[in-house]
Amino acid sequence: MSRGFVKEDDQEEIPIVPPRADLPDGVVNYVTRTGIDQLLSEKQELNSEKENLEIADENERRIVLNYINAKLQLLNNRIATAKIVDLNMHPQNEIRFGALITLKIGSQTKLQQYQIVGVDEADIAKGKISFISPIAILLLNKKVGEKAVLKLAKEDRVFEIIEIVY
Repeated sequence: MSRGFVKEDDQEEIPIVPPRADLPDGVVNYVTRTGIDQLLSEKQELNSEKENLEIADENERRIVLNYINAKLQLLNNRIATAKIVDLNMHPQNEIRFGALITLKIGSQTKLQQYQIVGVDEADIAKGKISFISPIAILLLNKKVGEKAVLKLAKEDRVFEIIEIVY
């Protein structure tokens, strides 16, 4: 039937689902074991939410289900493309994906710790940076004692690698 013969009130509202963390085309979706566990836990929570919906209004229920299904579709795609990185296979003296790095930044006396993780696991507040972030790219393949320089508009920021742990 043509959409011209459908009442305006009957038109399905298309849910707007925020995209997942950006992963550029052609870039492998690397994840840590913790990262894949988080994705699978998120999937379980969404499926549970879907199964336990208690919405009486059928139209509202359909909208909520569409939203959950759209989120699940994005999540399932991310899980299907995930490549778990075995951290034990890395040279333990170089910064690679999954490394927990202790850094001295510039002239700061307080040391900072960051872990290089997958895009979905990244959370700067928890010290987890995405492997595609400029800082992670700058630090990759460096060793303890080496320095990496990030060129900023007003200054250069120097990162000295103090410790690498997997």
